[in-house]
Amino acid sequence: MRQEMCGSLQNPSNRHIDCSRPFRNQVAMVSGASRGLGFAIAEGLARRGAHVVAIARTAGALEALDDRIRSMGGTATLVPLDIADSGGIDRLGAHIGDRWGRLDLWVHAAIHAPPLSPVTHSFRHDWDTCLAVNVGAVVGLLSAVTPLLERRSGLVVHVDDAVHTGKFHAAYQASKAAQGVIFETWSREQGSRGPELFVFSPRPMPTGVRARFFPGEDGTGLNLPEAEAKRLIVEIERIQDGKKDPGDRFHD
Repeated sequence: MRQEMCGSLQNPSNRHIDCSRPFRNQVAMVSGASRGLGFAIAEGLARRGAHVVAIARTAGALEALDDRIRSMGGTATLVPLDIADSGGIDRLGAHIGDRWGRLDLWVHAAIHAPPLSPVTHSFRHDWDTCLAVNVGAVVGLLSAVTPLLERRSGLVVHVDDAVHTGKFHAAYQASKAAQGVIFETWSREQGSRGPELFVFSPRPMPTGVRARFFPGEDGTGLNLPEAEAKRLIVEIERIQDGKKDPGDRFHD
């Protein structure tokens, strides 16, 4: 685990970081941070002063993210972890609690996209993996981080997907629907004083998930992950400043 940690979470160099640094001294966790939208979100939060806890399965991709963050004077903690590993998630929650004692923000951008197939020709192991990553892991992550978020009245961002629907998407659609129910139910259970939930639906982007669902698609006109990450971060800033109700879903 390669990491750069500061007790105050302030970077003395401040190179290339936004002068306003609206997330200064915040600990922000991003799951699914190794590529696409998650990568861009993690980079954008670090650029604005947050210390980013970046989670993904691929260590090499996380190190590429860390290099980008370091190059602009930011800091990150890299966590190469399969989020379906419940023991690993429990250890991660304990580590964050021991190191910082709280969590200000969690953005969940991790997703598993199984191969497209008719319902009657899909494989059980594809369903098992999809449900483990897209459903079971969310329950584990919420269980691990809710106590940390409660200490700061933190914010959870659920990156939703209202695009990939239709034939041959049964496993993906079913698991994403269940994931949405879990986040929404958790939010209602927190009441008015607990951590808050914000649901963000990005515009179509040229990501690996979309390439799997739309092979050979001409990506001209699709939105870059960096642009969607910027849109989301602006909304997070508005929520933290009290200028936006997190209960307002952000769709385009």
